[in-house]
Amino acid sequence: SALQYRIGQLYMISKHSHEQSDRGEGVEVVQNEPYEDPNHGNGQLTEKRVYLNSKLPSWARAVVPKIFYVTEKAWNYYPYTITEYTCSFLPKFSIHIETKYEDNKGSNDSIFDKEAKDLEREVCFIDIASDEIPERYYKESEDPKYFKSQKTGRGQLKEGWRETHQPIMCSYKLVTVKFEVWGLQTRVEQFVHKVVRDILLIGHRQAFAWVDEWYDMTMDEVREFERATQEATNKKIGIFPPAISISNISMPSSTRSAPSSAPSTPLSTDAPEFLTVPKDRPRKKSAPETLTLPDPTK
Repeated sequence: SALQYRIGQLYMISKHSHEQSDRGEGVEVVQNEPYEDPNHGNGQLTEKRVYLNSKLPSWARAVVPKIFYVTEKAWNYYPYTITEYTCSFLPKFSIHIETKYEDNKGSNDSIFDKEAKDLEREVCFIDIASDEIPERYYKESEDPKYFKSQKTGRGQLKEGWRETHQPIMCSYKLVTVKFEVWGLQTRVEQFVHKVVRDILLIGHRQAFAWVDEWYDMTMDEVREFERATQEATNKKIGIFPPAISISNISMPSSTRSAPSSAPSTPLSTDAPEFLTVPKDRPRKKSAPETLTLPDPTK
């Protein structure tokens, strides 16, 4: 059912974030609170900072500051959600994801016809049982082909499982990636689409394989698990959540990539205060981050 999926999804996001976090890296939760929208009704607003420098390919690490983060803002009006990603030092980079959930096997081809104004769309089916995942993320215990749930009897998804498996539902996602930097645009956008696809595949495999952990939870219990796990994750990363300030500055409409139904996300080109270089040390232009040490022979 839709409620089961939602509980499993919230449980997976919290547990996965905690597992993937380590000192100075991982997912820090900045805010997570109820939110009301005039069009979509009651929902939940979450804001996270994802520190992931070591996850980047080598060609990207060469031009990226040592400490940076991606901000994820999500407005969850289940069964409709909006998620926006922006980067701490790249004002021209954004990812916008709209999600709709339906009780079918992915058969609704026109679910986003109203939202998608451009025709440049590639439809990708993600199969949690048979699609390959990056080797470093593979665990046999989380492989839906071999996992069998003790509580529900679900599992060991064989080829063609979507045609026969019950209960079944589909998470439909409309993903827009923008990186408006000439020369790097296509490469970065293709890379990000692949990363988003991998994350969705891994996350949904885990939600399925962890079903016995969350199946008996109520929504209140999963929210409490989420709160406790977020607190533990923030401590694990070693960053204390900053004070949250709400800006009333409205951006020119040309800078907004989101449809009118989505809340706008103010973008700033300034680095956060804790990333700025001290005034008395001139910044070297040859590298994003340079540490100069005195010569011990002098």
